[in-house]
Amino acid sequence: MKETEFLELLQKYQNGTLSDEDRDKLDAWYLHKASNTNSQLNEYELEDSYQYLKSTLPLQQETKVIGLWSRIAVAASIVVLLGAGIFYVTAPTEQPVEVVAKPKEIAPGGNRGILTLSNGKQIVLSDISAKDTIAKEGQENEVTIKMSADGVITYVVNPNAVEEKNGEDAFNTLSTPIGGQYNIVLADGTKVFLNAVSSIKYPTQFNGDQRIVELEGEAYFEVAKNKNQPFIVKSADQAIKVLGTHFNVHAYDNEPIIKTTLLEGSVAVTYQNQKTILKPGQQSNVTANSNKITVREVDTEAAIAWKNGRFKFDNADLKSVMKQLERWYGIKVEYRGDVSDVRFNGGTFRNKNLSEVLKVLELSNIKFKVEGKTIIVYP
Repeated sequence: MKETEFLELLQKYQNGTLSDEDRDKLDAWYLHKASNTNSQLNEYELEDSYQYLKSTLPLQQETKVIGLWSRIAVAASIVVLLGAGIFYVTAPTEQPVEVVAKPKEIAPGGNRGILTLSNGKQIVLSDISAKDTIAKEGQENEVTIKMSADGVITYVVNPNAVEEKNGEDAFNTLSTPIGGQYNIVLADGTKVFLNAVSSIKYPTQFNGDQRIVELEGEAYFEVAKNKNQPFIVKSADQAIKVLGTHFNVHAYDNEPIIKTTLLEGSVAVTYQNQKTILKPGQQSNVTANSNKITVREVDTEAAIAWKNGRFKFDNADLKSVMKQLERWYGIKVEYRGDVSDVRFNGGTFRNKNLSEVLKVLELSNIKFKVEGKTIIVYP
């Protein structure tokens, strides 16, 4: 850093216009100079240089530099005395300077996924540019897998292809990593929005009298209507049967409750020997330690907020909120104290850095400490 630039930074500090980035430059410059010299200013020389600095760069509000002085007084003396033709460098041994690094921002997730074909070949979707055909499936390549300009995967069945006679379907799997999400249109026209750390297994074309897919994690479905071919979503021990409707399934293996939320139409939820029909605005909950299906009215916008690029919390408990952040930002969460009674309402956008999301959550009197990619939560 040039001496003139250093003086400009000091002037900015006095004016209250010093940015965090400039503050870091100031500290780094001082540490560099202090660590590369054996010389020191004694207390009298330091005071003289400080007085000289004040006369050169008037500090009308001395209280504004008191907090900074312990960290940069020596560096200021270096610059001024260099300009006067005198070379003194100091680093007071009795009060070592410690620079606290600004935590690195943790960025949000985005469109990332892995497509596994029936032959086991994997295509990393984030590594390929948008193009038309990315693969073909079937013995006669009767199914074409395409990617649209906005990154949506679609399956197109050749209407002139001869249907396979052995009755065996070819299956593909779309999966998303931590911090990933992806959209797909199945061969029947059903749209699937896959959330982070999720996977869906499906046939490349739907033969037979049912359309069956298997889900792990979370997905939102807009099922193409077909009265003659019911659409079935299997997740753990639960099965959802629909003819054509919009619904969300939340079925992560590290969470105790499978939640199915209906937005329009109707779905039949089956769990073990129980069955229930959901109406729009309702959500079914099933747990491994119960054979009952509980149904309640919910805020459907909160259930599918992730699909619309938002975090939206409707009386959500803290740990379920933090699990969403773990999957989207790739962080680890540790708890220091009892947070079981903390609930959240409101929300923010998923395209924000983690620090901005935590600021929103702190409005509920929860404290967060960021250590690398570990978030420590205090009640």
